[in-house]
Amino acid sequence: MTQNYAQDAQTLLQLVGGPGNISAVTHCMTRMRFVLVDPAKADIKDIEALPSVKGTFTQAGQFQVVVGNGVSDFYNEFTRVAGVQGVSGEAAKEAAKQNQNPLQRVMTNIAEIFAPIIPAIIVGGLILGFRNVIGEMRVFGDGTQALTELSQFWNGVNSFLWLIGEAIFHFLPVGIVWSITRKMGTTQILGIVLGLTLVSPQLLNAYSVPTTAPGDVPFWDFGFAQLPMIGYQAQVIPAILAGFTLVYLERFFRRITPQVVSMIVVPFFALLLSVIIAHAVLGPIGWTIGGWISGVVSAGLASSFNVLFAALFGFLYAPLVITGLHHMTNAIDLQLIADTGGTNLWPMIALSNIAQGSAVLAMIFLQKRDTQAKEVSVPAALSCYLGVTEPAMFGVNLKYVFPFFAAMAGSALAGMYSIATGVVANSIGVGGLPGILSIKVPSMLNFAVAMLIAVVVPFIITWVVGKQRGLDKVGAVDSVQADGLQMPTPRG
Repeated sequence: MTQNYAQDAQTLLQLVGGPGNISAVTHCMTRMRFVLVDPAKADIKDIEALPSVKGTFTQAGQFQVVVGNGVSDFYNEFTRVAGVQGVSGEAAKEAAKQNQNPLQRVMTNIAEIFAPIIPAIIVGGLILGFRNVIGEMRVFGDGTQALTELSQFWNGVNSFLWLIGEAIFHFLPVGIVWSITRKMGTTQILGIVLGLTLVSPQLLNAYSVPTTAPGDVPFWDFGFAQLPMIGYQAQVIPAILAGFTLVYLERFFRRITPQVVSMIVVPFFALLLSVIIAHAVLGPIGWTIGGWISGVVSAGLASSFNVLFAALFGFLYAPLVITGLHHMTNAIDLQLIADTGGTNLWPMIALSNIAQGSAVLAMIFLQKRDTQAKEVSVPAALSCYLGVTEPAMFGVNLKYVFPFFAAMAGSALAGMYSIATGVVANSIGVGGLPGILSIKVPSMLNFAVAMLIAVVVPFIITWVVGKQRGLDKVGAVDSVQADGLQMPTPRG
Protein backbone atom coordinates (compact mmCIF):
# COMPACT_ATOMS: atom_id res chain seq x y z
CA MET A 1 0.00 0.00 0.00
CA THR A 2 1.46 3.35 -1.05
CA GLN A 3 2.13 5.77 1.80
CA ASN A 4 0.61 9.26 1.61
CA TYR A 5 3.49 11.75 1.62
CA ALA A 6 1.45 14.87 0.81
CA GLN A 7 1.80 16.58 4.20
CA ASP A 8 5.50 15.78 4.64
CA ALA A 9 6.26 16.87 1.07
CA GLN A 10 4.50 20.19 1.65
CA THR A 11 6.34 20.74 4.92
CA LEU A 12 9.70 19.75 3.43
CA LEU A 13 9.22 22.30 0.65
CA GLN A 14 8.98 25.08 3.21
CA LEU A 15 11.85 23.74 5.32
CA VAL A 16 14.29 23.73 2.38
CA GLY A 17 13.52 27.38 1.73
CA GLY A 18 10.62 27.16 -0.71
CA PRO A 19 10.60 26.68 -4.51
CA GLY A 20 12.84 29.70 -5.03
CA ASN A 21 15.67 28.08 -3.09
CA ILE A 22 15.67 24.89 -5.20
CA SER A 23 18.13 25.00 -8.08
CA ALA A 24 17.60 21.31 -8.95
CA VAL A 25 15.99 18.26 -7.39
CA THR A 26 16.20 14.57 -8.21
CA HIS A 27 16.30 11.29 -6.29
CA CYS A 28 18.25 8.03 -6.11
CA MET A 29 17.27 4.68 -4.56
CA THR A 30 16.77 6.00 -1.02
CA ARG A 31 17.34 9.78 -1.02
CA MET A 32 15.95 13.06 -2.26
CA ARG A 33 18.83 15.09 -3.71
CA PHE A 34 18.58 18.89 -3.67
CA VAL A 35 20.87 21.50 -5.16
CA LEU A 36 19.93 24.55 -3.08
CA VAL A 37 20.60 28.16 -4.02
CA ASP A 38 21.36 28.92 -0.37
CA PRO A 39 22.02 25.69 1.62
CA ALA A 40 21.93 27.67 4.88
CA LYS A 41 18.17 28.17 4.50
CA ALA A 42 17.50 24.45 5.03
CA ASP A 43 16.15 23.83 8.53
CA ILE A 44 17.94 20.53 9.18
CA LYS A 45 16.56 19.96 12.68
CA ASP A 46 12.91 20.28 11.62
CA ILE A 47 13.49 18.34 8.38
CA GLU A 48 14.88 15.38 10.34
CA ALA A 49 11.83 15.55 12.63
CA LEU A 50 9.48 14.76 9.73
CA PRO A 51 7.96 11.24 10.01
CA SER A 52 9.05 10.29 6.48
CA VAL A 53 12.64 11.45 6.89
CA LYS A 54 15.36 9.16 8.25
CA GLY A 55 18.21 11.66 8.17
CA THR A 56 19.99 14.35 6.15
CA PHE A 57 23.51 15.11 4.99
CA THR A 58 25.34 17.19 2.44
CA GLN A 59 27.66 15.51 -0.06
CA ALA A 60 29.14 16.55 -3.40
CA GLY A 61 27.33 19.89 -3.30
CA GLN A 62 23.92 18.25 -2.81
CA PHE A 63 21.66 18.46 0.24
CA GLN A 64 20.37 14.90 0.58
CA VAL A 65 17.30 13.81 2.53
CA VAL A 66 17.12 10.10 3.37
CA VAL A 67 13.56 8.82 2.83
CA GLY A 68 14.03 5.10 2.21
CA ASN A 69 12.54 2.72 -0.33
CA GLY A 70 9.47 4.92 -0.85
CA VAL A 71 11.57 7.81 -2.15
CA SER A 72 10.15 7.67 -5.69
CA ASP A 73 6.60 8.18 -4.37
CA PHE A 74 7.82 10.96 -2.08
CA TYR A 75 9.63 12.60 -5.00
CA ASN A 76 6.55 12.51 -7.20
CA GLU A 77 4.46 14.07 -4.44
CA PHE A 78 7.11 16.69 -3.69
CA THR A 79 7.48 17.86 -7.29
CA ARG A 80 3.69 18.05 -7.53
CA VAL A 81 3.16 20.22 -4.45
CA ALA A 82 6.30 22.26 -5.12
CA GLY A 83 5.44 22.98 -8.72
CA VAL A 84 9.08 22.41 -9.68
CA GLN A 85 10.40 20.30 -12.51
CA GLY A 86 12.64 17.44 -11.47
CA VAL A 87 15.87 16.91 -13.37
CA SER A 88 17.96 13.87 -14.20
CA GLY A 89 20.59 12.68 -11.79
CA GLU A 90 23.32 13.82 -14.18
CA ALA A 91 21.84 17.33 -14.43
CA ALA A 92 21.63 17.57 -10.64
CA LYS A 93 25.27 16.52 -10.33
CA GLU A 94 26.33 19.17 -12.81
CA ALA A 95 24.31 21.82 -10.98
CA ALA A 96 25.80 20.73 -7.65
CA LYS A 97 29.37 21.24 -8.84
CA GLN A 98 28.97 24.98 -8.34
CA ASN A 99 28.94 24.26 -4.58
CA GLN A 100 32.06 22.06 -4.64
CA ASN A 101 35.71 22.84 -4.03
CA PRO A 102 38.35 21.51 -6.49
CA LEU A 103 39.08 18.36 -4.45
CA GLN A 104 35.38 17.54 -4.21
CA ARG A 105 35.05 17.94 -7.98
CA VAL A 106 37.92 15.51 -8.58
CA MET A 107 36.34 12.96 -6.23
CA THR A 108 32.93 13.45 -7.88
CA ASN A 109 34.42 12.82 -11.32
CA ILE A 110 36.13 9.64 -10.12
CA ALA A 111 32.90 8.45 -8.55
CA GLU A 112 30.94 9.15 -11.75
CA ILE A 113 33.46 7.15 -13.80
CA PHE A 114 33.32 4.05 -11.62
CA ALA A 115 29.66 4.14 -10.53
CA PRO A 116 28.23 2.64 -13.77
CA ILE A 117 30.66 -0.29 -13.74
CA ILE A 118 30.55 -1.16 -10.02
CA PRO A 119 27.56 -3.56 -10.43
CA ALA A 120 29.54 -5.64 -12.91
CA ILE A 121 32.60 -5.64 -10.65
CA ILE A 122 30.48 -6.81 -7.70
CA VAL A 123 29.03 -9.63 -9.83
CA GLY A 124 32.54 -10.58 -10.89
CA GLY A 125 33.68 -10.65 -7.29
CA LEU A 126 30.83 -12.95 -6.29
CA ILE A 127 31.55 -15.25 -9.23
CA LEU A 128 35.25 -15.47 -8.37
CA GLY A 129 34.28 -16.15 -4.77
CA PHE A 130 31.91 -18.95 -5.77
CA ARG A 131 34.58 -20.44 -8.05
CA ASN A 132 36.93 -20.39 -5.07
CA VAL A 133 34.43 -22.25 -2.94
CA ILE A 134 33.91 -25.07 -5.45
CA GLY A 135 37.42 -25.11 -6.88
CA GLU A 136 39.79 -24.26 -4.03
CA MET A 137 38.16 -25.43 -0.80
CA ARG A 138 39.64 -28.90 -0.32
CA VAL A 139 37.18 -30.34 2.18
CA PHE A 140 36.60 -33.73 0.50
CA GLY A 141 38.78 -36.85 0.43
CA ASP A 142 40.39 -36.19 3.81
CA GLY A 143 40.98 -32.57 2.88
CA THR A 144 42.77 -33.27 -0.40
CA GLN A 145 40.03 -32.67 -2.99
CA ALA A 146 37.80 -29.79 -4.02
CA LEU A 147 34.26 -30.17 -5.34
CA THR A 148 35.41 -29.65 -8.94
CA GLU A 149 37.70 -32.67 -8.62
CA LEU A 150 34.84 -34.90 -7.53
CA SER A 151 32.13 -33.79 -9.93
CA GLN A 152 32.28 -33.19 -13.66
CA PHE A 153 29.17 -31.00 -13.33
CA TRP A 154 30.82 -28.60 -10.88
CA ASN A 155 34.03 -28.68 -12.87
CA GLY A 156 32.01 -27.55 -15.90
CA VAL A 157 30.29 -24.85 -13.85
CA ASN A 158 33.66 -23.61 -12.63
CA SER A 159 35.00 -23.40 -16.17
CA PHE A 160 31.85 -21.80 -17.55
CA LEU A 161 31.72 -19.08 -14.88
CA TRP A 162 35.22 -17.94 -15.82
CA LEU A 163 33.67 -16.71 -19.07
CA ILE A 164 31.92 -14.01 -17.04
CA GLY A 165 34.84 -13.37 -14.70
CA GLU A 166 37.25 -12.87 -17.59
CA ALA A 167 34.82 -10.55 -19.38
CA ILE A 168 34.49 -8.35 -16.30
CA PHE A 169 38.07 -8.16 -15.07
CA HIS A 170 40.33 -8.77 -18.07
CA PHE A 171 38.22 -6.45 -20.20
CA LEU A 172 37.74 -3.83 -17.47
CA PRO A 173 39.47 -1.09 -19.56
CA VAL A 174 36.58 -1.29 -22.05
CA GLY A 175 34.10 -0.41 -19.32
CA ILE A 176 36.28 2.38 -17.94
CA VAL A 177 36.84 4.10 -21.29
CA TRP A 178 33.16 3.74 -22.18
CA SER A 179 32.17 5.25 -18.83
CA ILE A 180 34.49 8.24 -19.38
CA THR A 181 33.01 9.01 -22.79
CA ARG A 182 29.51 8.59 -21.35
CA LYS A 183 30.23 10.99 -18.51
CA MET A 184 31.95 13.57 -20.73
CA GLY A 185 29.24 13.47 -23.37
CA THR A 186 31.35 12.30 -26.31
CA THR A 187 30.85 9.36 -28.67
CA GLN A 188 30.48 6.25 -26.52
CA ILE A 189 31.10 3.68 -29.25
CA LEU A 190 34.51 5.24 -29.88
CA GLY A 191 35.26 4.73 -26.19
CA ILE A 192 34.28 1.07 -26.47
CA VAL A 193 36.51 0.61 -29.53
CA LEU A 194 39.45 2.32 -27.84
CA GLY A 195 38.98 0.11 -24.80
CA LEU A 196 38.96 -2.99 -26.97
CA THR A 197 42.26 -1.98 -28.57
CA LEU A 198 43.80 -2.04 -25.08
CA VAL A 199 42.78 -5.67 -24.48
CA SER A 200 42.85 -7.16 -27.98
CA PRO A 201 43.77 -10.89 -28.21
CA GLN A 202 46.52 -9.83 -30.67
CA LEU A 203 48.41 -8.29 -27.76
CA LEU A 204 50.56 -9.99 -25.14
CA ASN A 205 48.25 -10.41 -22.17
CA ALA A 206 49.13 -8.09 -19.29
CA TYR A 207 49.24 -11.02 -16.89
CA SER A 208 51.94 -12.66 -19.05
CA VAL A 209 54.20 -9.60 -19.31
CA PRO A 210 56.11 -10.14 -16.01
CA THR A 211 57.05 -13.71 -16.99
CA THR A 212 57.95 -12.93 -20.62
CA ALA A 213 61.56 -12.22 -21.54
CA PRO A 214 62.05 -8.78 -23.18
CA GLY A 215 63.23 -10.41 -26.40
CA ASP A 216 60.04 -12.50 -26.61
CA VAL A 217 57.59 -9.57 -26.42
CA PRO A 218 55.90 -9.15 -29.84
CA PHE A 219 56.03 -5.74 -31.51
CA TRP A 220 54.80 -3.73 -34.45
CA ASP A 221 57.71 -2.95 -36.75
CA PHE A 222 57.38 0.36 -38.63
CA GLY A 223 60.87 0.27 -40.02
CA PHE A 224 62.06 3.41 -38.27
CA ALA A 225 60.55 2.37 -34.92
CA GLN A 226 59.14 -0.61 -33.05
CA LEU A 227 56.14 -0.56 -30.70
CA PRO A 228 55.62 -3.38 -28.16
CA MET A 229 52.33 -5.23 -28.57
CA ILE A 230 51.40 -5.25 -24.89
CA GLY A 231 47.85 -5.49 -23.59
CA TYR A 232 46.45 -3.66 -20.59
CA GLN A 233 44.00 -6.24 -19.26
CA ALA A 234 42.54 -5.16 -15.88
CA GLN A 235 44.70 -2.02 -15.84
CA VAL A 236 42.91 1.06 -14.47
CA ILE A 237 45.27 4.02 -14.92
CA PRO A 238 46.13 3.38 -18.61
CA ALA A 239 42.41 3.11 -19.39
CA ILE A 240 41.61 6.37 -17.59
CA LEU A 241 44.42 8.24 -19.38
CA ALA A 242 43.40 6.82 -22.76
CA GLY A 243 39.74 7.64 -22.18
CA PHE A 244 40.31 11.29 -21.38
CA THR A 245 42.72 11.60 -24.31
CA LEU A 246 39.97 10.40 -26.64
CA VAL A 247 37.46 12.81 -25.10
CA TYR A 248 39.63 15.89 -25.53
CA LEU A 249 40.81 14.90 -29.00
CA GLU A 250 37.20 14.44 -30.12
CA ARG A 251 36.24 17.81 -28.66
CA PHE A 252 39.24 19.45 -30.36
CA PHE A 253 38.53 18.03 -33.82
CA ARG A 254 34.82 18.76 -33.48
CA ARG A 255 35.63 22.37 -32.75
CA ILE A 256 37.93 22.91 -35.75
CA THR A 257 36.23 20.66 -38.33
CA PRO A 258 33.58 22.00 -40.73
CA GLN A 259 30.17 20.52 -39.99
CA VAL A 260 29.80 19.06 -43.47
CA VAL A 261 32.71 16.61 -42.98
CA SER A 262 32.72 16.27 -39.19
CA MET A 263 31.01 12.86 -39.22
CA ILE A 264 34.02 11.42 -41.08
CA VAL A 265 36.94 13.53 -39.86
CA VAL A 266 36.22 13.77 -36.15
CA PRO A 267 35.85 10.08 -35.23
CA PHE A 268 38.65 9.01 -37.59
CA PHE A 269 41.36 11.31 -36.27
CA ALA A 270 40.18 11.24 -32.63
CA LEU A 271 40.20 7.44 -32.46
CA LEU A 272 43.33 6.86 -34.55
CA LEU A 273 45.44 9.33 -32.58
CA SER A 274 44.04 8.07 -29.28
CA VAL A 275 45.01 4.47 -30.05
CA ILE A 276 48.52 5.50 -31.14
CA ILE A 277 49.07 7.70 -28.07
CA ALA A 278 47.58 5.07 -25.75
CA HIS A 279 49.97 2.33 -26.89
CA ALA A 280 53.06 4.47 -27.51
CA VAL A 281 52.92 6.81 -24.51
CA LEU A 282 50.01 6.60 -22.09
CA GLY A 283 49.92 2.83 -21.67
CA PRO A 284 53.50 2.49 -20.42
CA ILE A 285 53.16 5.64 -18.29
CA GLY A 286 49.84 4.51 -16.84
CA TRP A 287 51.22 1.06 -16.11
CA THR A 288 54.13 2.64 -14.23
CA ILE A 289 51.87 4.99 -12.24
CA GLY A 290 49.49 2.16 -11.41
CA GLY A 291 52.42 0.04 -10.27
CA TRP A 292 53.63 2.85 -8.02
CA ILE A 293 50.18 3.31 -6.45
CA SER A 294 49.63 -0.38 -5.80
CA GLY A 295 53.24 -0.73 -4.66
CA VAL A 296 52.92 2.07 -2.11
CA VAL A 297 49.63 0.71 -0.75
CA SER A 298 50.93 -2.85 -0.71
CA ALA A 299 54.12 -1.73 1.03
CA GLY A 300 52.07 0.13 3.64
CA LEU A 301 49.87 -2.89 4.25
CA ALA A 302 52.87 -5.23 4.41
CA SER A 303 55.16 -2.98 6.48
CA SER A 304 55.89 -3.21 10.19
CA PHE A 305 53.30 -0.44 10.63
CA ASN A 306 50.59 -2.28 8.70
CA VAL A 307 48.41 -2.89 11.75
CA LEU A 308 48.54 0.81 12.62
CA PHE A 309 47.62 1.68 9.03
CA ALA A 310 44.73 -0.77 9.18
CA ALA A 311 43.48 0.73 12.44
CA LEU A 312 43.59 4.23 10.94
CA PHE A 313 41.90 3.17 7.71
CA GLY A 314 39.23 1.16 9.51
CA PHE A 315 38.50 4.04 11.87
CA LEU A 316 38.34 6.72 9.17
CA TYR A 317 36.62 4.88 6.31
CA ALA A 318 33.07 5.71 7.46
CA PRO A 319 33.86 9.47 7.71
CA LEU A 320 35.41 9.21 4.23
CA VAL A 321 32.03 7.96 2.97
CA ILE A 322 30.43 11.17 4.23
CA THR A 323 32.94 13.30 2.29
CA GLY A 324 32.84 11.17 -0.86
CA LEU A 325 36.61 10.57 -0.74
CA HIS A 326 36.01 6.83 -0.37
CA HIS A 327 35.44 6.53 -4.12
CA MET A 328 39.21 6.69 -4.63
CA THR A 329 39.49 3.23 -3.05
CA ASN A 330 37.74 1.64 -6.05
CA ALA A 331 40.63 2.54 -8.34
CA ILE A 332 43.21 1.44 -5.76
CA ASP A 333 41.47 -1.89 -5.18
CA LEU A 334 41.24 -2.63 -8.89
CA GLN A 335 44.90 -1.73 -9.41
CA LEU A 336 45.94 -3.99 -6.52
CA ILE A 337 43.93 -6.85 -8.03
CA ALA A 338 45.54 -6.31 -11.44
CA ASP A 339 49.08 -6.17 -10.05
CA THR A 340 48.97 -8.68 -7.20
CA GLY A 341 45.97 -10.90 -7.91
CA GLY A 342 44.03 -9.72 -4.87
CA THR A 343 43.35 -6.84 -2.49
CA ASN A 344 43.66 -6.63 1.28
CA LEU A 345 42.13 -3.14 1.28
CA TRP A 346 38.59 -4.10 0.28
CA PRO A 347 38.05 -6.55 3.19
CA MET A 348 38.46 -3.61 5.58
CA ILE A 349 35.79 -1.70 3.66
CA ALA A 350 33.37 -4.60 4.02
CA LEU A 351 34.16 -4.76 7.74
CA SER A 352 33.44 -1.06 8.15
CA ASN A 353 30.01 -1.56 6.60
CA ILE A 354 29.30 -4.50 8.90
CA ALA A 355 30.36 -2.44 11.92
CA GLN A 356 27.92 0.36 11.04
CA GLY A 357 25.12 -2.21 10.75
CA SER A 358 26.05 -3.73 14.11
CA ALA A 359 25.77 -0.37 15.85
CA VAL A 360 22.25 -0.05 14.41
CA LEU A 361 21.47 -3.59 15.57
CA ALA A 362 22.28 -2.54 19.13
CA MET A 363 19.99 0.48 18.72
CA ILE A 364 17.18 -1.87 17.65
CA PHE A 365 17.49 -3.79 20.90
CA LEU A 366 17.84 -0.62 22.94
CA GLN A 367 14.72 0.88 21.36
CA LYS A 368 12.73 -2.31 21.04
CA ARG A 369 9.69 -0.61 22.55
CA ASP A 370 9.96 2.42 20.26
CA THR A 371 7.93 1.47 17.18
CA GLN A 372 8.73 4.68 15.34
CA ALA A 373 12.48 4.25 15.83
CA LYS A 374 12.39 0.63 14.65
CA GLU A 375 10.66 1.66 11.43
CA VAL A 376 13.97 3.31 10.54
CA SER A 377 16.52 1.10 12.29
CA VAL A 378 15.36 -2.39 11.25
CA PRO A 379 15.49 -1.85 7.46
CA ALA A 380 18.65 0.26 7.93
CA ALA A 381 20.45 -2.62 9.66
CA LEU A 382 19.36 -5.13 7.03
CA SER A 383 20.51 -2.94 4.13
CA CYS A 384 23.80 -2.21 5.91
CA TYR A 385 24.56 -5.91 6.38
CA LEU A 386 23.91 -6.28 2.65
CA GLY A 387 26.36 -3.50 1.78
CA VAL A 388 24.24 -0.32 1.61
CA THR A 389 25.30 1.84 4.58
CA GLU A 390 23.58 5.18 3.98
CA PRO A 391 20.23 4.46 5.74
CA ALA A 392 22.16 3.15 8.76
CA MET A 393 24.72 5.94 8.90
CA PHE A 394 22.45 8.89 8.21
CA GLY A 395 19.19 7.52 9.55
CA VAL A 396 20.46 6.19 12.89
CA ASN A 397 24.16 6.34 13.74
CA LEU A 398 24.89 9.98 12.90
CA LYS A 399 21.58 11.02 14.40
CA TYR A 400 22.72 9.77 17.83
CA VAL A 401 26.47 10.21 17.13
CA PHE A 402 27.82 7.66 19.66
CA PRO A 403 26.77 4.59 17.57
CA PHE A 404 28.73 6.05 14.65
CA PHE A 405 31.89 6.25 16.76
CA ALA A 406 31.23 2.81 18.20
CA ALA A 407 31.11 1.44 14.65
CA MET A 408 34.33 3.27 13.78
CA ALA A 409 36.05 1.66 16.78
CA GLY A 410 34.79 -1.80 15.83
CA SER A 411 35.86 -1.26 12.22
CA ALA A 412 39.36 -0.26 13.35
CA LEU A 413 39.80 -3.39 15.51
CA ALA A 414 38.39 -5.66 12.80
CA GLY A 415 40.65 -4.05 10.20
CA MET A 416 43.69 -4.58 12.42
CA TYR A 417 42.88 -8.27 12.77
CA SER A 418 42.24 -8.58 9.02
CA ILE A 419 45.61 -7.10 8.08
CA ALA A 420 47.50 -8.87 10.86
CA THR A 421 46.24 -12.24 9.64
CA GLY A 422 46.81 -11.50 5.94
CA VAL A 423 43.20 -11.53 4.74
CA VAL A 424 43.02 -11.02 0.95
CA ALA A 425 40.01 -10.69 -1.35
CA ASN A 426 39.83 -11.86 -4.95
CA SER A 427 37.92 -8.75 -5.90
CA ILE A 428 35.50 -6.09 -4.81
CA GLY A 429 32.29 -7.74 -3.69
CA VAL A 430 29.16 -7.02 -1.69
CA GLY A 431 30.33 -4.77 1.12
CA GLY A 432 28.53 -6.55 3.95
CA LEU A 433 28.07 -10.04 5.35
CA PRO A 434 27.97 -11.68 1.87
CA GLY A 435 31.42 -10.16 1.29
CA ILE A 436 33.00 -13.33 2.67
CA LEU A 437 32.29 -14.95 -0.69
CA SER A 438 34.83 -12.61 -2.31
CA ILE A 439 37.61 -13.56 0.11
CA LYS A 440 40.32 -15.98 -0.97
CA VAL A 441 39.72 -19.41 0.52
CA PRO A 442 42.82 -19.49 2.79
CA SER A 443 41.66 -16.18 4.32
CA MET A 444 37.99 -17.03 4.85
CA LEU A 445 38.31 -18.25 8.44
CA ASN A 446 40.27 -15.18 9.54
CA PHE A 447 37.84 -12.91 7.74
CA ALA A 448 34.98 -14.64 9.56
CA VAL A 449 36.72 -13.81 12.86
CA ALA A 450 37.18 -10.20 11.71
CA MET A 451 33.47 -10.09 10.85
CA LEU A 452 32.66 -11.32 14.35
CA ILE A 453 34.78 -8.48 15.79
CA ALA A 454 32.95 -6.00 13.54
CA VAL A 455 29.63 -7.29 14.87
CA VAL A 456 30.39 -7.68 18.57
CA VAL A 457 32.50 -4.58 19.36
CA PRO A 458 30.15 -1.91 17.96
CA PHE A 459 27.15 -3.73 19.43
CA ILE A 460 28.62 -3.82 22.94
CA ILE A 461 29.85 -0.21 22.88
CA THR A 462 26.54 1.08 21.54
CA TRP A 463 24.57 -1.03 24.01
CA VAL A 464 26.58 0.14 27.04
CA VAL A 465 26.54 3.82 26.10
CA GLY A 466 22.88 3.64 25.10
CA LYS A 467 21.95 2.04 28.43
CA GLN A 468 23.85 4.77 30.28
CA ARG A 469 21.84 7.38 28.40
CA GLY A 470 18.56 5.65 29.04
CA LEU A 471 17.70 4.82 25.44
CA ASP A 472 16.24 1.51 26.56
CA LYS A 473 13.46 3.31 28.44
CA VAL A 474 9.95 3.37 27.00
CA GLY A 475 9.26 6.38 24.77
CA ALA A 476 11.07 8.56 22.30
CA VAL A 477 13.97 10.91 22.99
CA ASP A 478 14.52 14.61 22.87
CA SER A 479 17.69 16.17 21.53
CA VAL A 480 20.03 18.49 23.38
CA GLN A 481 23.18 20.14 22.20
CA ALA A 482 26.37 18.60 23.58
CA ASP A 483 29.79 19.61 22.35
CA GLY A 484 28.20 21.00 19.20
CA LEU A 485 26.65 17.64 18.25
CA GLN A 486 23.07 16.35 18.40
CA MET A 487 23.04 14.01 21.42
CA PRO A 488 19.98 12.15 22.70
CA THR A 489 18.69 12.32 26.24
CA PRO A 490 15.77 10.26 27.61
CA ARG A 491 12.35 11.79 28.01
CA GLY A 492 10.77 11.17 31.40
